[in-house]
Amino acid sequence: MLLPAKSEVARQLRRYRAWERSMLASPADGGVRSTFEDSGYTLCVLMGKRCAREAADAAERYLRTNLVTHAQEQGDRLSPSGRKTPSGAA
Repeated sequence: MLLPAKSEVARQLRRYRAWERSMLASPADGGVRSTFEDSGYTLCVLMGKRCAREAADAAERYLRTNLVTHAQEQGDRLSPSGRKTPSGAA
């Protein structure tokens, strides 16, 4: 499994949160809504989630963890070299 660069995850999460605040401040503004939805979609693609809220939560967890912890949370196993192995194999 390829993991996104933490710097890119952090950048997209900041963008999503900024547009979220703008959306809450101006819920009737169509341009703000559109950009907020676009930022949520980008975060979903980056984190492999279907819902922007889940993607934001996953991004926050990912930024708090290291590679091994993240793989364990996802149910993946890593070889001693740090590469993913099929479940049941070491």
